[in-house]
Amino acid sequence: QVQLVESGGGLVQAGGSLRLSCAASGRTFSSYVMGWFRQAPGKEREFVATITRNGGSTSYADSVKGRFTISRDNAKNTVYLQMNSLKPEDTAVYYCAARSGVVLTAIGGRYDYWGQGTQVTVSS
Repeated sequence: QVQLVESGGGLVQAGGSLRLSCAASGRTFSSYVMGWFRQAPGKEREFVATITRNGGSTSYADSVKGRFTISRDNAKNTVYLQMNSLKPEDTAVYYCAARSGVVLTAIGGRYDYWGQGTQVTVSS
């Protein structure tokens, strides 16, 4: 069992930056692939980024590639999402998720644990 708690959301102007954090409980954090997803009002949840268990490989949605960076610190049981050059269309609730296994995936249904989410609002 893994419990995930996101933080770092807030209101920022377009072009600004935010760093989201996701703290995980338990001693097996390094055994999970981690991902970030988001859901805007009236829209389906969408994939943002994912990272392998040792942080050696990452994958991003095309919409955030070059602007967002996912990273993790296994000693701190935390995964991060650095978001730069934010746009109004990045406004959403951001969720972190964990999945057992080794393969990176953008499919939310393949993640086993989810956090409660943190709101990110980008004003124009």
